[in-house]
Amino acid sequence: MSTDTTNSPTEGFRINALNGAAASSRRTLSAPLAAEINAALQASPRGEVQVRALDLSVPLLERNDILAERNRGYFLGRGLLALNLVSSPGAGKTTLLERTLDEFGLEHRCAVLVGDLETDNDGRRLSRPHAAVAQITTGTVCHLDAGMIARAAEEIDLAGTRVLFIENVGNLVCPASFDLGEQLRVVLLSTTEGEDKPLKYPPIFKSAHLVLLTKIDVADTLGFDRRVAVENIRRIAPQAQIIELSTRSGEGLALWYDYLRSHLAPPR
Repeated sequence: MSTDTTNSPTEGFRINALNGAAASSRRTLSAPLAAEINAALQASPRGEVQVRALDLSVPLLERNDILAERNRGYFLGRGLLALNLVSSPGAGKTTLLERTLDEFGLEHRCAVLVGDLETDNDGRRLSRPHAAVAQITTGTVCHLDAGMIARAAEEIDLAGTRVLFIENVGNLVCPASFDLGEQLRVVLLSTTEGEDKPLKYPPIFKSAHLVLLTKIDVADTLGFDRRVAVENIRRIAPQAQIIELSTRSGEGLALWYDYLRSHLAPPR
């Protein structure tokens, strides 16, 4: 999948397909921008440079949406089900994917693109002989974007793959605005976080197709009220399906696997 990433605002990120060390990040000014800054300084003998505020959010998101549509077409063209998994840090995304690859992944070939600010620890945890994995290291960027996904998808072998899991950077704010080209957005809410997370971070829950209520095996110990949490999810995200599960005990995993099967493209 060839994608133009010229002038990408996230050019400092790295992709490690787990077949060698990650390349070092690089940030440089483009020649036109450097020339413009120098001209402004030279025109201001006392060092005053006129500052102009620009709203970059709209063009940034427009570009991302264009790339996301390219990604979506690419995934659909290959018969891939692409899911974007989003949560706070520590909600259990990586642990859930480990067990999913070990069980569901033996039935249907899967691949994973996993994002973190630094290290490839999660990518190595998820690496399996039967599942292609690439680690996207974003540096200071608190979310994945469509350009990162396009480049990472080129780094792994997707032949025969039915499901592509995208494990986003642990964050409930920034990922809400960035379409990656997925068909389904899955938001995880852990019983360790409190029942009111959907009320505090409504945009990400409003965009969810599925909400996974995780670590339910310790809900009673923590005093977590599952009924209140589900009510809050339904209040903010009535469109989302809800599955309560525990990766450790296995409760609810069959429903998670059934959900995945129900959205698979017909085999070719």
